[in-house]
Amino acid sequence: MTTPVGAIPTSPIGSLPGTQPAGGSSTTGSNSLGQDAFLKLLVAQLKYQDPMKPQDSSQFMAQTAQFTSLSKLTNIDQTNTAMLGAQGFLQAATLVGRNVTYTSADGTEATGLVQSASFGPDGPTLRIGDKDVPIAEVTKIAPGTTG
Repeated sequence: MTTPVGAIPTSPIGSLPGTQPAGGSSTTGSNSLGQDAFLKLLVAQLKYQDPMKPQDSSQFMAQTAQFTSLSKLTNIDQTNTAMLGAQGFLQAATLVGRNVTYTSADGTEATGLVQSASFGPDGPTLRIGDKDVPIAEVTKIAPGTTG
């Protein structure tokens, strides 16, 4: 977007994270602004502010604090996602060598010995016989058999 010299852009520069821009949708296609978009808005706000009426420093500090909060919340979210993934894999690994009852793809109950566990994009999967069963389909766990 080009802006004539002296004109002030009509973008949602003062928007807060988590709000939608004036057009009704954000540039990323989701309902919230990310860190990059927030920084771009902040830089644009500083670039296009009226030199005769600079932005109130308390407002600038509030926006900086919002960015810091957004950054920390993003880090917490990433850490929680990693921890949940590890917890799911650990849960699946503890089932190796145990008999489980699960709901098969056709809706019937089946039972088998868990031979291995794997973790993919859809979460933990158990190898039972010749089938890969999502851990969410397990309905009952029994002690394993020893051979």
